[in-house]
Amino acid sequence: MNTNQHDDVIEVTGLRRVYGGGGRDFEAVRGVTFSVGRGEIFALLGTNGAGKTSTVELIEGLAPPAGGRVRVLGHDPYTGRAAVRPRIGVMLQEGGFPSELTVAETARMWAGCTSGSRPAGEVLDRVALGHRSGVRVKQLSGGEKRRLDLALALLGDPEVLFLDEPTTGLDVEGRRSTWELVRELRDAGTTVLLTTHYLEEAEELADRLAILHEGRVAALGTPAEVTASQPSHVSFELPDGYLPGDLPPLPGLGVSGHETTGRRIRLRTGELQRTATALLVWAERARVELRGLDVRPASLEEAFLRISRDAAARDGDENAATTTGPAADTRPARTRGTAA
Repeated sequence: MNTNQHDDVIEVTGLRRVYGGGGRDFEAVRGVTFSVGRGEIFALLGTNGAGKTSTVELIEGLAPPAGGRVRVLGHDPYTGRAAVRPRIGVMLQEGGFPSELTVAETARMWAGCTSGSRPAGEVLDRVALGHRSGVRVKQLSGGEKRRLDLALALLGDPEVLFLDEPTTGLDVEGRRSTWELVRELRDAGTTVLLTTHYLEEAEELADRLAILHEGRVAALGTPAEVTASQPSHVSFELPDGYLPGDLPPLPGLGVSGHETTGRRIRLRTGELQRTATALLVWAERARVELRGLDVRPASLEEAFLRISRDAAARDGDENAATTTGPAADTRPARTRGTAA
């Protein structure tokens, strides 16, 4: 993350979005607040229907909010679209390009609609599509189409880049190269707002992230801060002749709970170093081996699942006595040329 500049490029405060009418309103975004600094990669995570796309569309200026406030580069992205649009790039979930055009023709066509466009060939080379410039769009693989989507988002050399599921359909190599390109953009000062279903991607890329659930922010912080809210794990095989009760008193080691499967025991702890050190000292003194020892902090996936479950339980308690509208936003994925 670029730490030389701390101004917020994206500011979202109390954001709301409502669909429907006739007494069947569905509030897809319910008071979302966060900010994104210059030269920062910020990830929005959440299950389907959590409000990610609805939130991003408001930030992109595709619709006015039902409540709250959005600012991008100091402007309202909806009423000040003329000031914002030339300075941002948007990679949608699906490109929706004319299938008969070649890759180069598609890039040139889009460049003609982009202020201050960079040379199309240069951008295609940057996403490893230069060698496919003469191929028709319909002949591209799914991963190649995603790289074309990214190339078009980069044509205007944007200050703010919106990436909606950027690596869907890419193989492992393509995903890693895309991650490296996004990091390079961040290091050059580009602000990136990313949505993804790949938690490993968020963990690898994001400087900070927000987990949305039912239109609200359920967690906000760096990946390390979010995962630190969940217990770490220590697991090993009990030495021959030993039972769990033969271990040092677990609460005194910072252990909050444990499970056993056959001879294997798995400890949950909020004090990973203390727990692991105490176990190793005990094993050394007892002259036994902790076979298959595995010591690890909570993963972002574990934190995501626990936070989502906890948020769902809270929402269930709040809504138990109310009549609700539609359960989720089931609109199709956004494509270029659609207002969504």
